[in-house]
Amino acid sequence: MTSPTAIDRREALRQAALVLGGVLSAPLAAGVLAGCEARGTPDAAWRPRALTPDQAELVATIAEQILPATDTPGARAVGVHRFIDALLAESYRAGERERFVAGLTDLGRAFQASTPDQQRALLERLDREAAPFFRTLKDLTLVGYYTSEIGATRELHHVPVPGRYDGCVPLGQVGRTWAV
Repeated sequence: MTSPTAIDRREALRQAALVLGGVLSAPLAAGVLAGCEARGTPDAAWRPRALTPDQAELVATIAEQILPATDTPGARAVGVHRFIDALLAESYRAGERERFVAGLTDLGRAFQASTPDQQRALLERLDREAAPFFRTLKDLTLVGYYTSEIGATRELHHVPVPGRYDGCVPLGQVGRTWAV
């Protein structure tokens, strides 16, 4: 579901570029570099390791608000919640994991007691205020999405074996941002 208040793909790409181009947290970098694998198990058989099932569902719901499905799958469809759970289980220290879960619990109380419009307004306010927990969750969502196969190939148009190099190509020719 796309709404005028949802975070658009261009803004998400800009945020991802900032995250990936700027300073990455050690657990995030370690998880991405280690190939933190959140796929492989069908959703029905998947069980979270660092989060409870309700917390994983909350992460999936919030992540889908951050990157909703449009002409490409959204955050839930690519398993961002599974990526975040795997990252928490494999790369976060116990104290960092506890802080993340505490922030999720705090946000969850307000989020779950709200209507969908109020949820979007809450997330937009947290984004404007650069609330620390929300920034972390948003950054993890963006990294999880854009390092997924769908995020890289269908959204960013990653070409595993690039063709010739064209240094200056009008965006209209390419269509979307792409990565090589």
